Amino acid sequence: MHRRTITGFSNPLVKFLRSLREKKHRKRERRFLAEGLRLLTDARENGILPEILVMATGRDPHPLLEALEADVLAAGGDVVEMDVEILAKVTGKDNPQAVAGVFSEFDTSLANIDRGASSIWLVAQAMRDPGNLGTMLRTGDAVGAGGLILIDDCADPFSVEAVRASMGAIFTQKLVMAPWDEFEPWLRSGPGQLVAASLRDPTGYREAAYTAPCFLMVGNESQGLPEAYEKACDIRVTMPMLGRADSLNAAIAGAVLAYEALARIKV
Repeated sequence: MHRRTITGFSNPLVKFLRSLREKKHRKRERRFLAEGLRLLTDARENGILPEILVMATGRDPHPLLEALEADVLAAGGDVVEMDVEILAKVTGKDNPQAVAGVFSEFDTSLANIDRGASSIWLVAQAMRDPGNLGTMLRTGDAVGAGGLILIDDCADPFSVEAVRASMGAIFTQKLVMAPWDEFEPWLRSGPGQLVAASLRDPTGYREAAYTAPCFLMVGNESQGLPEAYEKACDIRVTMPMLGRADSLNAAIAGAVLAYEALARIKV
């Protein structure tokens, strides 16, 4: 374990931390950055500790931060202090949180899923907005979903924006990334109902017969789901648009479906 203070912007660790804001460096290092005491406390309470804990000098004391620091040191991690101006360079925010952490990326394979662990799972196909992705993680936590399965080319769930939008759910939800041609055979190899938000011969979302484990899928923000994916679903559902808008935001649609399925699911 190591504890140190950094005073210069040119320090190699500062450059490493800043690099984690870019996808190519995250992929190379298989590490990601999370900031804020709430997010890091959620991680700690789920048994996940940062490899490097970064704190601003002159921060206000807090018992949760003291507990986090003690656990990181006990686990053999590093604790680093730096001026708030340097921390702002690391996080890319003018008014950064007083604490951030470097975490190892999780195992995101389908083999990591126990489909019977929850009655509801969220699925997003080609979701490109990291804010939407983080919101779906947060929704999954709120409804007690097992996790979020990202299909095909989605935004990076370990980006600073997605992690921040998840409000800590990145540490409470199972996260899987897989192409469709791997996900569909996996799903059909065991129990699981695939439900899509769709306009293709749909059932009203309040009339559908949801069964567990239920996999609720939403498509790309602008293009929706590919036709072949929709046809492969067990149920296609739609939500009424009572105003001028012709669709809901993808993450919001997923939330509406999740709460409806949670209320009506047949185990």
